[in-house]
Amino acid sequence: MNNFGIVGSDAPELNVARWVDENGTERAPVHLSDYEGKKVVLYGFQSWCPGCHSRGLPTLQKLVEKYKNHDDIVFLAAQTVFEGFESNTYEKMLETKKQYNLHIPFGHDVGDETTGNRSSIMYHYHSGGTPWFIILDEKHRVVFNDFHIDATTVNTYLGVA
Repeated sequence: MNNFGIVGSDAPELNVARWVDENGTERAPVHLSDYEGKKVVLYGFQSWCPGCHSRGLPTLQKLVEKYKNHDDIVFLAAQTVFEGFESNTYEKMLETKKQYNLHIPFGHDVGDETTGNRSSIMYHYHSGGTPWFIILDEKHRVVFNDFHIDATTVNTYLGVA
């Protein structure tokens, strides 16, 4: 596992402008401080990414279901666009959320000039593409940052028995 050099670091803030809530309704931007004292699982995807559909999103579904009764664990997903801007649109992000019936906040992250016009999450978390999983502990330190996580071994990173 590579973890791209950010594991053990304090989590950078999420600078994603467009978010929808668990029901798909537009909401104010998400901030890590919204989840103080909670563990955060952040999933990055692109709607056109085959690996996101074959592995990442099904894993996310399993994790959301597995930990649905854990009030100390929060799930977020963001379309982390770094290519295919004309295909990986806000509307496609909404379609992906609906397709996988995920009742968690979703963001659409295209970054800005400060991130070289690619996803802010990818830029600040040093991710290598999509699908991508980031796990933060309750103090919002990065404990996992890599392409894929196995739904059966995630307990280690979430500190759940």
